[in-house]
Amino acid sequence: MRLNLKAVLLFLTVIVMIITSAVYMRCVEFTFPQDLVKRWDRRLYAVGNADLLHDQLDGSDDGRGGIATNDGFNLQELQDIECIINQEYTVHCKRDGDNREVYVPFSFLRHYFDISGAMSSPASPLTTIDGKSDSQAQSKFLWMHSTAKINVPKGKYDARGVFMYFENYNVEIRDRVKCISAVDGVPVSTQWEKKGYFYPTQIAQFALSHYSKNLTEPEPRIRMLENVDSVQANWLLPSKISNLTRIWHPKFNSSVIQYETASDFDSAIALKEIDQTLDLVLSADLLLVTNSSSLMITVENRETKHTYRVHYVPVDLLLSVQDENIYYGLGLQALNKWHHLTRDLHIDVQKGMALDGPKKSPIRVKRTDLRILAVSFLGVGFFDNISLSTYDHMANFYDAAEWLVNNQDQNTGGWPNPVRRSLNGFAELKAGWLSAMGQGHAISVLARAYWKSGGDKRYLRAAALGLKPYRVFSKGGGVLARFMDKYFWYEEYPTTPASFVLNGFIYSLLGLYDLNSTAPSFIANEAGQFFQQGMNSLKNMLLLFDTGSGTSYDLRHLSLGVAPNLARWDYHATHVNQLLLLATIDNDPLISRTAERWKGYMFGKRAKHN
Repeated sequence: MRLNLKAVLLFLTVIVMIITSAVYMRCVEFTFPQDLVKRWDRRLYAVGNADLLHDQLDGSDDGRGGIATNDGFNLQELQDIECIINQEYTVHCKRDGDNREVYVPFSFLRHYFDISGAMSSPASPLTTIDGKSDSQAQSKFLWMHSTAKINVPKGKYDARGVFMYFENYNVEIRDRVKCISAVDGVPVSTQWEKKGYFYPTQIAQFALSHYSKNLTEPEPRIRMLENVDSVQANWLLPSKISNLTRIWHPKFNSSVIQYETASDFDSAIALKEIDQTLDLVLSADLLLVTNSSSLMITVENRETKHTYRVHYVPVDLLLSVQDENIYYGLGLQALNKWHHLTRDLHIDVQKGMALDGPKKSPIRVKRTDLRILAVSFLGVGFFDNISLSTYDHMANFYDAAEWLVNNQDQNTGGWPNPVRRSLNGFAELKAGWLSAMGQGHAISVLARAYWKSGGDKRYLRAAALGLKPYRVFSKGGGVLARFMDKYFWYEEYPTTPASFVLNGFIYSLLGLYDLNSTAPSFIANEAGQFFQQGMNSLKNMLLLFDTGSGTSYDLRHLSLGVAPNLARWDYHATHVNQLLLLATIDNDPLISRTAERWKGYMFGKRAKHN
């Protein structure tokens, strides 16, 4: 059979056209639609599974038993899929019926990207980033790159004023504070040793917090219970052997109350039916004659009706609890010596409950739950000026300032840390090490005490002596280090090799600035030289801490040749707050520009790629 060449060519042409058309039509079916990655709708915050989307979407029944959103999205069309993460593991996810979007559990995103999130309550309107109130009565999901707070300075930093943003600090309520010593009136730390010790940095922060609160909070309410000269209370004498006398004491050059009772609770002289809430700070002047003498405060939890008896006794005891009795020791040195006592009874009860309760989750009591029922005295002694107030910030401040004066090493000028400290990769710091942060904080306290007291030179001398460790390298017992044999640095932890911790260094600079601003010139000049030396180092080294998405806590990646020690967000926020404050002192644009860039990292911004 003969084939017609033209017919064959025509046939082949038709076949090619059919195949081409089919392929074309097939390709059209797989063309990516323009709305494959739709514009992110803020209502569609998924938190792990489709059920929680009900809280995010303003939807209605679609007539098929599903929930349809305003744009036709159907929750029942979500399909289970496995997301393969970096070819390493899978995560259970969801996708919609049109394959337009994939929903990844927020519980995974939170850990993967180190972010935070929480559902808001419809009952409480939210404040958006731009400061506007969103009062829509529906739950919303709050996505936060960082929960840390930025505190923008209200003006130029004043060495006599508020210290940074420390009016927001409440050092005494921290879990790592065992209690407030009844002997010294300062916190006892358990941060690195469970039995408790005096941590100079923490004590200085306690002082700076109360000093700052004194400048920012309204005048306290004060209720005088007994002042022999003007306010005389009706004290109850339950026993014939109990007596109380108001006398003029020539030795004390004042009118005081002299009392004597037996040692049992039933014989105590007492001021009852006080019924005081909220204003729970007790102040008293007392002199106890025998070691069986004590001051006892009866406090009730109004919610549980549980009663606590808080005792202040002249024995060498920090804190002890026996049933409902909480004991604080005033020290044997309190015998036959006048002692001004300032105690926050809410803190004293809370710390006693924490000592006696479960360690992992200590029982909490609200300040508003407590009520003072009675003030009692046992044994033999004298007292005067018994009052209750909202707070007594300056008494707390001066207690800490006195501790710093009395516990400074007169040879080194430092305030030693009495515990060992281990930092990964560095040689262990032996007990007695000094911290530039502790030195700076202490100098900030003493500079303010010197100014506020009208020039008490004890505070000035201690602050000036506190400069000595700035002259001595860490290996010699000081706090000084040098980066690349060029830039001087003041070490928060005097490690070997140097660690170059940023936040502690800047706090040490603020102490130098405070002393330079308040002391006479012969002291101020040296503090100013150390400050300028440190600022020069900071400007030349600051960008070494920038990771492009956050900051490094220190420079161990350069000292030890290891991975960077990234600052968690609260420390990163401290870096930002410190730079914002320094920018009010030094107008070098490097400081303010870096602060703004680092602030942006807290909102998810990152340095650009190449």
